Amino acid sequence: MVQAPPAPPTPLRRLGGAGVVLLTLAAVVVAAAVHVTQGTSSIGALDLLRLPFGDADGEAARILLASRLPRLLAGVTVGVALGVAGALLQAVSRNPMASPDTLAVSAGAYLAIAAAAVFGLTLPPALSGLLALLGGLAAAALVMALAAGGRTGTTRLILAGSATALALHSLTNLLMILFEEETTGLFAWGSGSLVQSDLDAVAQMGPLILLVLAAAVLAGPRLDILALGDDTATVLGVNVGRLRLVLTLLAVLLAAAAVTVAGPVGFVGLCAPVIVRLLPGVHRHRTTLPLAGLVGVLVVLGSDIALRAVFGGQAGVDVPPGVVTSLFGAAVMVWLARRYRDAGPTRRPPIVRVAARSRAAFLIVVTACALLLAGAVFLGMLGGDTWILGGDLVNWLSGRTGRGLTFVLDQRYPRVLAAVLAGAALAAAGTAVQAVCRNPLAEPGMLGVTAGAGVGAISLLALTPLAGIWPMSAAAMAGALAASAAVYLLSWRGGLSSDRLVLIGVGMQSACTAVTVLIIVKADPWNTAMALTWLSGSTYGRVPVQLVPVALALVLVVPLIVWLRRDLDLLSLDEDTPRILGVPLEPVRLAALGGSVLLTATAVSAVGVIGFVGLIAPHAARALVGSGHTRVLPVAVLLGALLVSLADTLGRTVIAPAQVPAGLVTALLGTPYFVWLLWRSRARADG
Repeated sequence: MVQAPPAPPTPLRRLGGAGVVLLTLAAVVVAAAVHVTQGTSSIGALDLLRLPFGDADGEAARILLASRLPRLLAGVTVGVALGVAGALLQAVSRNPMASPDTLAVSAGAYLAIAAAAVFGLTLPPALSGLLALLGGLAAAALVMALAAGGRTGTTRLILAGSATALALHSLTNLLMILFEEETTGLFAWGSGSLVQSDLDAVAQMGPLILLVLAAAVLAGPRLDILALGDDTATVLGVNVGRLRLVLTLLAVLLAAAAVTVAGPVGFVGLCAPVIVRLLPGVHRHRTTLPLAGLVGVLVVLGSDIALRAVFGGQAGVDVPPGVVTSLFGAAVMVWLARRYRDAGPTRRPPIVRVAARSRAAFLIVVTACALLLAGAVFLGMLGGDTWILGGDLVNWLSGRTGRGLTFVLDQRYPRVLAAVLAGAALAAAGTAVQAVCRNPLAEPGMLGVTAGAGVGAISLLALTPLAGIWPMSAAAMAGALAASAAVYLLSWRGGLSSDRLVLIGVGMQSACTAVTVLIIVKADPWNTAMALTWLSGSTYGRVPVQLVPVALALVLVVPLIVWLRRDLDLLSLDEDTPRILGVPLEPVRLAALGGSVLLTATAVSAVGVIGFVGLIAPHAARALVGSGHTRVLPVAVLLGALLVSLADTLGRTVIAPAQVPAGLVTALLGTPYFVWLLWRSRARADG
């Protein structure tokens, strides 16, 4: 047989690694030239070209030096730092989805800087960078510990990073809600802003970034050896543990420097290394690291150029370019997830197994949960900025209270019922989602459903702030349906992989969050309290009619899940058993996910975005009564209602008359449980 001659090398392959670097550098120069011509003033490219031959003290020179050049240098600085940081983290963990965002480094650094703003501290860039480094380092250490350095599977790494980032963002949002004046402008900056008042931050962080880059490039040969595997690297004389520690510190330092300059610019550290790996002729880390920095610059500058080209020059001030990079990064994450096949321990995540409970034990648990929920409702009616007595509540029920107490309780009972119904709906939705995904670490929020519903609701609030209850529910439903349909269709690839579903869902969550930020800052960048309260989940100002959609959803969907309980039991086992026993997999999945979307959307329309309830309640229910959905569902519904009810009461009373949104309380309470769950499953996987 005559073999066909090999295909001729492509032009890029002929260039080699050095040629690709030079070509990328030329693209950066072109992007920088275009970037510096954009702005809010009428100064254009021709005006800038005349500067070397005209008046260097004119308006064009002043605008270039005071506004456009600092913005350009900030973009270059941030792009290099995040691109190299992402490449280092992916090389250290040998995980293509590791980045400063998925490891919660940016979220930790952002929280540290927001905390400094709350205390009125105006720190120079060097001290801000140190503070951001400490925050990012603490977050990265937690995530890497929970995910065993990222080597036990991509799904575990993403879930650990997403949960940690959610908790840190909840703390940051809490600070911004409680200290609105001190943190004015931080919401938009929290998505990455290149607006610079001077060159101080760039001048102080730039040399540090170059030094770290040089140190990383020097470690390139040892990174090449590490890519062969831990055992091989150890045999060849590489101290694997020390190398990982040092390079992780360097990556966090780079991410902290980027946050100091421009805030957390999302997903540049994920996109840049992925693009570099697609380039031919680039294999050695001494080439890939600086090339990732250059590609990071292209991503940042390209996003800023596209933003101002579409929305106008003023958008460069109002809208953070991190919104565009987050959308791009979400698309890259979805693409990676579609190519990804996980065969590691997270493919079959360990579930807390308990001995089969007797019917009497099950009834005792249900009764105890019901009594606790009744006590939580009673406490919720008593507590708030005005505490009342039990006798006053009895008098109100019989219509014998005065005008003042009647007004207080008439305002309070819709809030208490909203918390109970929303908690029950989210818990039921989480039960169905975990069965479909066969992953006890999944929940509606991590599949993009909650964020999609938030996009729909926030869009309507921005367009018509006085929208009625039913339009709000319809908008939330439309957003949730669009997000969930996109996740399901993108996850389908000759079948539905639960890991792929989770990873694409996290990507969709990031995209929806970026769109939400874009809507908020375009509507009113300086008045974010309303949007933050909504996105943090609050029962404030609820009226009885707002509870009707979520009550109807519970009446419709809970019986559906009960009807599917046997199929969900089989679906939770593996992919083959339900097929053998004749379970129609796709109709059951679609019905369960559709019901979850309906429950989540109506809960969001009633109380805003509340996380972790759909994760904690079903998992705690399984620990109490076993894994059968006949028993898990009622216990999970009661626990979800109990959790949100207590969170709402705590938020209304702990700093009264100020209030903490219930969603922030559930996130702060749920994070330790989630961390314990991840750590326990990590220990089982390692064992």
